[in-house]
Amino acid sequence: MTDEGAHYKPIGREFAAHEFVSHKQEEYVRGEAHTNTAENYFSVFKRGMKGIYQHCSEQHLHRYVAEFDFRYNNRVKLGIDDSARTAAALRGIVRKRLMYKDS
Repeated sequence: MTDEGAHYKPIGREFAAHEFVSHKQEEYVRGEAHTNTAENYFSVFKRGMKGIYQHCSEQHLHRYVAEFDFRYNNRVKLGIDDSARTAAALRGIVRKRLMYKDS
């Protein structure tokens, strides 16, 4: 689900179904089609980047996005408490090491 932006058309072809709403025509919801979920996700991401990290280089952007993605997919509203979230985070770090440069 996206808005009517032309840059979404090629992306939409890669999915079985692509619904969009036309904000230009003041359409914000049509049936199940809306952009509220995506707008909420990026709002939380932007607030986190400005309030917590304050600076992010393009080189490490994918790591910040992965962290916020993990938080979003492991939140209380989905029935995941602090212990389950901690256990999932610890499972994700097994045999991984952050290197500042390749050896």
